[in-house]
Amino acid sequence: MNVGFIGLGKLGLPCALAVESRGHKVVGYDPSEQVKDIIDTKKLQYEEIWAQDHLDKSKIEIKSVEEVVKHSEIIFVPIQTPHGDEFEGVTRIPKDRADFDYTFLKSGVGDLSKETGDEALEKQGKDKIVIIISTVLPGTIRREIIPLLGKHTKLCYNPFFIAMGTTMRDFLSPEIVLFGVEDDWAAKKAKKFYKTLHHSPFYDTTIENAELIKVTYNTFISTKIAFVNTVMEMCHNLPNTNVDDVTNALKMCDDRIISYKYLSGGMGDGGGCHPRDNIALSWLSDNLGASYNWFDSIMKQREVQTDWFCDLIEQTSFKHKGCIDGYPIKILGKSFKPETNITTGSPSILLKNLLEERGHSVQMWDPYIDDSEIKIGWRGQRLGDHSIEPMIYFIGTKHPDFTTYPYNQGSIILDPWRYIPEQDSCEVIHIGVGKTIE
Repeated sequence: MNVGFIGLGKLGLPCALAVESRGHKVVGYDPSEQVKDIIDTKKLQYEEIWAQDHLDKSKIEIKSVEEVVKHSEIIFVPIQTPHGDEFEGVTRIPKDRADFDYTFLKSGVGDLSKETGDEALEKQGKDKIVIIISTVLPGTIRREIIPLLGKHTKLCYNPFFIAMGTTMRDFLSPEIVLFGVEDDWAAKKAKKFYKTLHHSPFYDTTIENAELIKVTYNTFISTKIAFVNTVMEMCHNLPNTNVDDVTNALKMCDDRIISYKYLSGGMGDGGGCHPRDNIALSWLSDNLGASYNWFDSIMKQREVQTDWFCDLIEQTSFKHKGCIDGYPIKILGKSFKPETNITTGSPSILLKNLLEERGHSVQMWDPYIDDSEIKIGWRGQRLGDHSIEPMIYFIGTKHPDFTTYPYNQGSIILDPWRYIPEQDSCEVIHIGVGKTIE
């Protein structure tokens, strides 16, 4: 296949070499004289595994944007979105935060768009697939990039999970291939191309989801590093402890710790161990004079998130149907996890307590704990009576029973687990699902 690259820098060139290594004919555009010198002299000026060997025998040429477009069935845009030094972790965190700098990306796409405009592609009689791999924040592609493209340009947003220094290797053997797509034809053709490179699985989603997945992937790694470094500092101040012994044991726990488990949005953790242990380690961190109390942050996040649930319940209660006094509130689930009657450390009970701090009267019911309330609704009326007034239901515990619970007609169901099916007589709000943008 004929493939083009707009940008042949430290990200683009190794990727282009990887594509070429699989038998595809590659051309690229880059205005940098340094890049031109690398291509002409075949001398890589940075360390990149495999790249120099492939560059030695590469036939990649730098062409004009127009020539790249004419040549290519698929065009990659691997242009970086940098920060200044103050945002790259080499200095203290600045007081003012900033988005990525999209100047170079927009410039590259702008140059490309001049050649992939409707008139130019009409002459060629074909559509072009443009694959953008740059890291951006959610909403950027739709706001900054899509308006630059003509109707004959079919966009795939495909951020890479790669690391500088091993770009070629990571590109040719990714964990997943992430696609943010809105055009089925483009996605199908792009996937056919990728299958010539490797056999990694594909994950299709919206453009905005793909944007968010990429940055959360990186920050999740940062979270793991920060956590284990907190343990390292603790071990340094505790006799007879060794961080490597601790982490080696954790690495063996591949069912719960090193696995997909607990990677689903919902309520905070609970039970007899987690809140207790975090609070105890928070105390120990303070007593050891830790530079940062990570464990305190964990518990505060749990509490702050529960306060956010309170805000959401209040906002939902008062904005619907002009209810002056707000809808009554009922939390479904008392136990700390599904299909048990254990309430120790229950985030549902924490939610009830925080709502009561705000002056709300809150009901709770749990099928594994309570018997009587299954037959009795709000103010002692029968659940089967459709005259029962609407209320706010909050799913505090993910019990399977709540998928068929007899919700009062006209009620609103807030579901942080996103498993309650749509109801004929109630509104279901799945927490964690943003509004659809047309």
